[in-house]
Parts: sequence; structure tokens; C-alpha cells
Amino acid sequence: MKILLLHFVFLGIASIALAQARAGQEITLTGTLQGGRVAIGGESTGWMLEYRDASGQHSVEVELPRELTARARSGLMVRVTGMFATRQYVERGAVRIFRVTRLEEASAASATAGRLPQLTLDQLNAQQKALADEILKVSSVGLGGPYNLLLRSPELGRRMFALLDYLRFGTSVPRRLNEFAILIQARLWTSQVEWLAHYPLALKEGVSEATLADLKAGRRPASMKPDEAAVYDLCTEISTTHRVSDTTYRRAAQVLNEQQLVDLLTLSGTYTTLAMMMNAAEQGVPPGTAPPLQPLPGK
Repeated sequence: MKILLLHFVFLGIASIALAQARAGQEITLTGTLQGGRVAIGGESTGWMLEYRDASGQHSVEVELPRELTARARSGLMVRVTGMFATRQYVERGAVRIFRVTRLEEASAASATAGRLPQLTLDQLNAQQKALADEILKVSSVGLGGPYNLLLRSPELGRRMFALLDYLRFGTSVPRRLNEFAILIQARLWTSQVEWLAHYPLALKEGVSEATLADLKAGRRPASMKPDEAAVYDLCTEISTTHRVSDTTYRRAAQVLNEQQLVDLLTLSGTYTTLAMMMNAAEQGVPPGTAPPLQPLPGK
């Protein structure tokens, strides 16, 4: 059976997207603290943070300020804010570390992250349970993400579930352009869940890293293929100005037929709806995951 709604499969992502952030950029990591003992000679901070991101499992040495060490303990799931830096040791040489400025237990942080508490199976009525059973057949994130919202309106949820099935797997739009269009809406809305899920899928379908880096930064990508540029201009223009110029429409119509144009615009509107719902409810990313997008300037 095809996997429905891959846009909400997180591929085991836990921590920030792309934890290879440059030194000097303050970010937030979520993971498990390990350690607590400083090696003889001071050749370690004594703490490690274990976390996952889109590239896999990682560990980084953590430098905690004195006022935060009393709150740290080995095995604690934490959310830490700080920045990557390089620390010079006599024996070990230059070591990449994470200098922490803020620390909180991840469980405490996630408890107040959203406006709608996470639903569980034992809380659902018969109609909700029927939808949840269908979701759980194909979902790797259980009832999280947008499902936590859609289950509160189960008839709407059932119909949206079917619509997303078409837009992801039955659409006439080529998969590469489809995934790119989803990420355009994710960026416009700073929809963390949508970006987390679709960034690796867009790469897999052939959208370049350079194109997605520009998009993530809020720039019109400089390295787009002609059909990607037509999709970008169409989706961005209709979303930001609420109309489409003749020039933009003609360019899109040169690379997409009429059915594809209809499917693409419906996709954009549907992912706008999902982003709107999740942003309004402050629906967070999965536990152990940090948001991949920064707010756009002036937004």
C-alpha cells in the first residue's frame, strides 16, 4: 500500500534541522544530556548532548554555565539554546562544542508548546476513532502534526485525508514541482512541520540544495530550473498579492497544462490551510525536534 501523507513523516528527525549550524549562530537543540564528570586535566566539559537531525545521530560536547549545572543531570531530555564554537584543549586540540545560554527540560517545554493538547486514542469518540484508525495505518508520527487538529473535526479530517491523498500521490503535477510548491508555502507561512517533512523529499525528487537554501533564507532562488521558476513565481505571486499577472500566468502555462495548473493551485491552497491551522494552534514539531525555519524579516 502506498504511503499516504508522506509530508508528515519525519524520518526520525529529532533536534534542529541541519545541526551543522555555523559557529556564532544561536540555535536551539533538543536531545539527551549525558555525563556530568570532568576528565582529569580538564580535557572535557563533562557533558555531551545526544541528538538527531536530518543527517542522522550526533553527539556534541556541551559547555554549561555554572548557574545551569545544578539543573543538569545525566539522562535528562533537555532543550538547550546557545551556539556552536571551538574549544582548544592541550591534548585533544580543537574540539567543536555547544555553549549553552539557556536550558529547560524538554517535557516541560513541550507541555506548553501548543494551544490544543495532544489527543490520545482513549480520548476519542467513535467518529474520531474511525479516522484515527485510518491515520495510524499509514502515519509514522501517530496522531501528531495536523492530525491533532483535524481529529477535532473528524468529518473535515476524513475529507482532508482523502484530498491530501490525491494531492500527494494522484496529482498530475510532476513530483519534483509538487514538493517544491509545498516548500514554497512552508516558507511563506514559516510552517515548521511542512518544511521538516518535505525538505528531504524535495531533495530526493531533484530540487537542488542551493535552490532550497535560497528559499529557506527568504530569497528568490537563483539556481532554479525553468519549470521551477515558473512554479515559484506563480505560487508566490498568488499567495502574496492574491492575483497573478498575465506574464506570470503565461510562463506557468508554458510548462504546465490546464489540469496541472488547477492541481498546483489547489495544492498551494491546501498546504496554506494546513499551515494556517498549525500556526494558529501553535502546533509544535515532534518531541526531540527543533524548528528548522527562522521567521522571515519583517514578518
